[in-house]
Amino acid sequence: MAYAWRWIKSLVFVGQMYVMMLVIGLLYLPYALAARRGARAGCKAYCRWVLWTARWMVGLHTEVRGEVPMGEVLLAAKHQSFLDILIIFNAVPSGKFIMKREILWTPIIGIYAVRLGCVAVDRGKRGAAIRKMSEDVKKGHADAGQLIIYSQGTRVAPGVKAPYKVGTAVLYEQMGQPCVPAATNVGVFWPRTGIYRKPGLAVVEFLPPIAPGLGRDAFMDQLESSIEGRSNALMREAGFAVAD
Repeated sequence: MAYAWRWIKSLVFVGQMYVMMLVIGLLYLPYALAARRGARAGCKAYCRWVLWTARWMVGLHTEVRGEVPMGEVLLAAKHQSFLDILIIFNAVPSGKFIMKREILWTPIIGIYAVRLGCVAVDRGKRGAAIRKMSEDVKKGHADAGQLIIYSQGTRVAPGVKAPYKVGTAVLYEQMGQPCVPAATNVGVFWPRTGIYRKPGLAVVEFLPPIAPGLGRDAFMDQLESSIEGRSNALMREAGFAVAD
């Protein structure tokens, strides 16, 4: 009976979450079209709404740990569900994502992605997109900020192993900036698919930055060991059994 009640609450929560995405998106749209800070304000308002309603509707609290990156960095994050996107974007001052080009055609979301300066890439053409973005920043045509990439390329469920893609190392080399890894346990409470949301404490933790200048293999080894090791620790803290 308790499980059924939590499932019903989860369904209501998810439903209102998508309704409010449309409502907040439309409310902020004129401001977003007028100024990039308007797009950022609208997205942060939505993040705060979802995090707030998650607390009292399904008992899911969130926490940010570590030093939040404030300057121009590459932010390489573990991706387990939509929740880690919301937590990270709400935490950093000027986040923008590397994303699939198809998202640009999503109603409302696509407009905001463009206004935020997100980097939309075709498969296999990420390097060219990043070079153009870097040139635009240098020329003053694009805002500097925290460029967020999910190094495994997709959402990965807790306990599932998936390779880290070399694209993050390519960006690290091209940008010549520190890379801040980010670990998480959000998938324990908010799965990559499905409706049910578990109560608890979902955490995103920003880890010590990796300074520029490492070779590709050394960088990838350090990135993966850092993110996976800390994510496993956070999942164990949440009561999830992670295999060694």
